[in-house]
Amino acid sequence: MMRLNHPTREELIQNFDAELASVCNGGGLRSATGLDMETDATLWAIARAYPNVSDALVAAAKEAFAGQLDGSNAGRQREDLARRIETMRRIRDGE
Repeated sequence: MMRLNHPTREELIQNFDAELASVCNGGGLRSATGLDMETDATLWAIARAYPNVSDALVAAAKEAFAGQLDGSNAGRQREDLARRIETMRRIRDGE
Protein backbone atom coordinates (compact mmCIF):
# COMPACT_ATOMS: atom_id res chain seq x y z
CA MET A 1 0.00 0.00 0.00
CA MET A 2 1.37 3.40 -0.93
CA ARG A 3 1.85 5.99 1.81
CA LEU A 4 0.15 9.33 1.45
CA ASN A 5 2.26 11.13 4.04
CA HIS A 6 5.84 11.10 5.26
CA PRO A 7 6.67 8.69 8.08
CA THR A 8 7.20 10.15 11.52
CA ARG A 9 10.64 10.10 13.12
CA GLU A 10 9.53 7.14 15.24
CA GLU A 11 8.29 5.28 12.17
CA LEU A 12 11.58 5.96 10.39
CA ILE A 13 13.51 4.56 13.35
CA GLN A 14 11.29 1.46 13.45
CA ASN A 15 11.64 1.00 9.69
CA PHE A 16 15.43 1.38 9.79
CA ASP A 17 15.76 -1.05 12.68
CA ALA A 18 13.57 -3.61 10.87
CA GLU A 19 15.43 -3.22 7.57
CA LEU A 20 18.83 -3.44 9.26
CA ALA A 21 17.80 -6.61 11.09
CA SER A 22 16.44 -8.07 7.87
CA VAL A 23 19.58 -7.55 5.79
CA CYS A 24 21.90 -8.60 8.62
CA ASN A 25 20.00 -11.91 8.73
CA GLY A 26 19.94 -12.55 4.98
CA GLY A 27 16.57 -10.98 4.24
CA GLY A 28 15.70 -8.37 1.68
CA LEU A 29 14.58 -4.77 1.77
CA ARG A 30 11.05 -3.45 1.58
CA SER A 31 10.09 -0.45 -0.51
CA ALA A 32 8.22 2.62 0.75
CA THR A 33 10.01 2.66 4.11
CA GLY A 34 10.74 6.37 3.99
CA LEU A 35 14.48 5.74 4.16
CA ASP A 36 16.56 8.00 1.93
CA MET A 37 18.81 6.88 -0.92
CA GLU A 38 22.01 7.12 1.11
CA THR A 39 20.62 4.98 3.92
CA ASP A 40 19.08 2.56 1.46
CA ALA A 41 22.42 2.16 -0.35
CA THR A 42 24.18 1.16 2.87
CA LEU A 43 21.47 -1.39 3.61
CA TRP A 44 21.88 -2.84 0.10
CA ALA A 45 25.63 -3.09 0.73
CA ILE A 46 24.90 -5.19 3.81
CA ALA A 47 22.44 -7.37 1.87
CA ARG A 48 25.08 -7.99 -0.81
CA ALA A 49 27.73 -8.80 1.81
CA TYR A 50 25.59 -11.35 3.67
CA PRO A 51 26.67 -13.63 5.36
CA ASN A 52 29.92 -11.67 5.73
CA VAL A 53 28.38 -8.57 7.29
CA SER A 54 31.12 -6.53 8.90
CA ASP A 55 30.82 -4.17 11.83
CA ALA A 56 32.03 -1.42 9.47
CA LEU A 57 29.06 -1.98 7.12
CA VAL A 58 26.61 -1.85 10.02
CA ALA A 59 28.29 1.29 11.35
CA ALA A 60 28.08 2.89 7.89
CA ALA A 61 24.35 2.14 7.75
CA LYS A 62 23.80 3.64 11.19
CA GLU A 63 25.82 6.72 10.22
CA ALA A 64 23.86 7.16 7.00
CA PHE A 65 20.58 6.86 8.89
CA ALA A 66 21.76 9.41 11.45
CA GLY A 67 22.42 11.72 8.49
CA GLN A 68 18.87 11.21 7.32
CA LEU A 69 17.48 12.04 10.73
CA ASP A 70 19.59 15.17 11.19
CA GLY A 71 19.05 16.39 7.63
CA SER A 72 22.71 16.29 6.58
CA ASN A 73 22.05 13.72 3.82
CA ALA A 74 19.39 15.97 2.29
CA GLY A 75 21.68 18.98 2.63
CA ARG A 76 24.45 17.22 0.70
CA GLN A 77 21.96 16.19 -1.99
CA ARG A 78 20.76 19.79 -2.37
CA GLU A 79 24.35 21.05 -2.62
CA ASP A 80 25.19 18.41 -5.23
CA LEU A 81 22.11 19.33 -7.26
CA ALA A 82 23.00 23.02 -7.10
CA ARG A 83 26.54 22.25 -8.34
CA ARG A 84 25.16 20.19 -11.23
CA ILE A 85 22.74 22.93 -12.22
CA GLU A 86 25.53 25.51 -12.12
CA THR A 87 27.74 23.29 -14.29
CA MET A 88 24.94 22.87 -16.82
CA ARG A 89 24.33 26.62 -16.82
CA ARG A 90 28.01 27.29 -17.50
CA ILE A 91 28.07 24.76 -20.32
CA ARG A 92 24.92 26.27 -21.82
CA ASP A 93 26.33 29.80 -21.58
CA GLY A 94 29.69 28.76 -23.00
CA GLU A 95 31.70 29.68 -19.92
